[in-house]
Amino acid sequence: MPESRSTSTTRSVLLSALIIGVLAALVWAIFPDTYRWHWGSFWDYRMLFFKGWLLMAGISLAAMVLSVLGGLALMMGTRAPWEIVRLFCGGYITLMRGTPLLVVLLLGYYGLVSPLRLGDALPAGTLLLAAFEAAYLAEIFRGALDSIGRSQREAARAVGFDVWQLYRYVLIPQSVRRALPGMAGELVSLVKSSSLLSVLGVDEITQITKLINARSYSSLEGFIPLALAYLAVTLPLTWLAQRLERRFAYET
Repeated sequence: MPESRSTSTTRSVLLSALIIGVLAALVWAIFPDTYRWHWGSFWDYRMLFFKGWLLMAGISLAAMVLSVLGGLALMMGTRAPWEIVRLFCGGYITLMRGTPLLVVLLLGYYGLVSPLRLGDALPAGTLLLAAFEAAYLAEIFRGALDSIGRSQREAARAVGFDVWQLYRYVLIPQSVRRALPGMAGELVSLVKSSSLLSVLGVDEITQITKLINARSYSSLEGFIPLALAYLAVTLPLTWLAQRLERRFAYET
């Protein structure tokens, strides 16, 4: 089974590379007469572009860590013995999942952070992005945990496991394996959603690409590297998630 999944992963990567190559060839073939390429002018701003890519990667990494921790906290909060905690966590998850990320960023920053002077756009936007994604991850974690049969819980209690041992040896190992596919997809979505921080004035890679295009009087020369820059983050993340999924796979 692991070998077949590895072969499938390799084929998916090769197919993605082929599709990207075909699209690049089509773009190059369609615009030779109607569009004049200015790669030299874009190359002059390569360090600025790279700086934006590093900022995007840093924002994504920080938001990933915070969203995973927040998702775990929210999932555990929905199972807390106190009703007020359960209601708060459940309401928070429902509210975030029913509100677009752009609205969360605008209301959170301009309606709360900026008037109260709680921080700059960069840390505030990162926290808001993590807070939004945490609600989705909480549901993924909850679904993975609820998918484990009641009989396994009863068997663990029958042999004398306490609550900590139940989670440590029975629930968490199986939940991690079942949550990995959905978690990986959500984290990839988080990387792409980081581009919306440009509406808050954060100079991440999307905002910097717009600035470079304006300075160099170009468009495609900026957006093509922008797409490749996001792929440089999302493809390794997807590959890593698939490797971890194979590592945690076992017969139940």
